Amino acid sequence: MTKSDSSPNLTLAFIALLVGNAALASGPHFVRLADTGPVAAAFWRLALALPLLWIFAWRQSARDGTPMLPRGWALVLALVGGLFFAADLSSWHVGILMTKMANATLFGNTASLILPLATLVAARRGPTRFETLALSAAIAGAFILMRESSDAGSARLTGDLLCVLAGVLYAGYMLAMQRARASLSPWAALGLATAAGTLPLLATAAALGENIMPGNWTPLLLLSFTSQIVGQGLLIYALPHFSALVIGLTLLTQPATAALIGWLAHGERLTISDYIGAGLLALALVIIRLPSGKAAASGAAADN
Repeated sequence: MTKSDSSPNLTLAFIALLVGNAALASGPHFVRLADTGPVAAAFWRLALALPLLWIFAWRQSARDGTPMLPRGWALVLALVGGLFFAADLSSWHVGILMTKMANATLFGNTASLILPLATLVAARRGPTRFETLALSAAIAGAFILMRESSDAGSARLTGDLLCVLAGVLYAGYMLAMQRARASLSPWAALGLATAAGTLPLLATAAALGENIMPGNWTPLLLLSFTSQIVGQGLLIYALPHFSALVIGLTLLTQPATAALIGWLAHGERLTISDYIGAGLLALALVIIRLPSGKAAASGAAADN
């Protein structure tokens, strides 16, 4: 934890961290329940949340004196981040329908691993011992999980790969947003990125011929509320209070929660190989947040 350990708000922040992760982990369940296409569900996730996000951004701007609509690179980066976010959600939501919920959540969170590795490339240096261990564990875990999916059919393996792609795209979103946040409040940054991603998702859903208008609004309202407002909002509040390692450990509640929901709601049972592969990937996500990698990874906990 950070130096604010003695703060009376720390317990509340830790609860927010856990609840935020649990809310994000429930997202795949509501994607499956939606009677729209998966990309259309992503559109509604953003579109339904957008009015509230802008209200929160306006209130924060009025209170802190920060701009809601910045000019220059901050605006450009927030809009580019929104495009990455739209591509991330498109890939992830399609993958959710094709693979297990635990796999989708684990692979969707690989941005936590990709960001520090991207930092290595940018710095033109080799990995440290911790980073090498994390990368090795991630590769081994991904291989085991994908081998298990391949045995279950090509569709599930494709779902895994789409969720990995979503993790890569989310890393691009995080890189853009980290820079945009230099001159933007959290809610303004999230509101701008959400607005930028909404129309591309609608256009993609239409181009794919998906059903866009739902017959049942409940799953989409719950998806938008839990993922885009509760999940992202609570994590924005909680992240500054904790070290990268604490954030990484609580991040592991996401695949565990998703696996439990997948088992209870969709009859998805994990095999021994699933446990081993998931354990190795989870280990990699924790290791990369140890002191050697925490600076690059600390902003990636709010994946998807």
